Amino acid sequence: MIDVSCIIINYNTANFTIAATKSILDMHDASRTLEIVVVDNASKKGEFERLKNALSKEKQVKLVRSKINTGFGGGNMIGVNNASKARYYAFINNDTLQVSKNCLWRLLEFMQGQNDAAICSPQMLDENKNFMVSIDHFSSLGREILRRPLLEKLFPKTYLNRKIRYKKPIKVHYVQGAFMFCDAKTFNLAGGFDTNLFLYYEESDLSRRILKNFGKHSYLVPNLEYIHYKSKSTQKNITIKIEQKISLLYYIRKHYGFWQHKILLTYYLIRYFFSSILKPKYWRLFGIFLIGAPLSKSLKMQQQIHEEV
Repeated sequence: MIDVSCIIINYNTANFTIAATKSILDMHDASRTLEIVVVDNASKKGEFERLKNALSKEKQVKLVRSKINTGFGGGNMIGVNNASKARYYAFINNDTLQVSKNCLWRLLEFMQGQNDAAICSPQMLDENKNFMVSIDHFSSLGREILRRPLLEKLFPKTYLNRKIRYKKPIKVHYVQGAFMFCDAKTFNLAGGFDTNLFLYYEESDLSRRILKNFGKHSYLVPNLEYIHYKSKSTQKNITIKIEQKISLLYYIRKHYGFWQHKILLTYYLIRYFFSSILKPKYWRLFGIFLIGAPLSKSLKMQQQIHEEV
């Protein structure tokens, strides 16, 4: 059994993936055992070939190619299925760089000393090493309507201030999916990521299920750091916004039931009807809400199998 299996997803961003992989290898000594499973999510042939040529000589790296883009959760589960038996999984975005020496080993030591921890993460920094928000609150009807700042002000113990630079490890609702260090046994018992979710809320859903079913928490470990070139791997546009809302409504129905789902859907119908009058680009989004924002409209359902892969 190895200590840590890192899983990285690549989708048409080979240069980022090569840099992220090299960063992990360079920043960790041989005191523990490590592998990196790189999952190519049906990238263009040229992008995959660049990745393959760069990583083929790295003995600690496995490169797996999917014939279809399976998204964040699905891609990570392909990685898990191809990983060696490990004590911990580290799900790391390809648009990241390691900052803290032996970060994975130090996260492992933290987890071993924290019995109620299932997931942890270092502090996220931007490309200039400035503070970035690394934690978030579980999504809920209240969070979406009242918004985070008000909840943080009204209920500071439940809704931690996301924009504070914490000095000591702290228990949080969930950490950003850009760097999730997970106890493999708990992750496996929880069934891993929900692959119905294509791009958003996978980490929130996983953390919530682990807390509910096993009573284990997520932690931010702020004395360790990593760089995240945020939104470099996924560019924001109206299509991505639609995907985010479809995922959110699925998440609300899954965790809170029919009525909270209906209330939030009605809220969005009213909100985006008026928004669409001022910003016509939102008509597409309003139309999705009009038909209930079903998973059948997710980007996941639009992916095609590439026979040449």
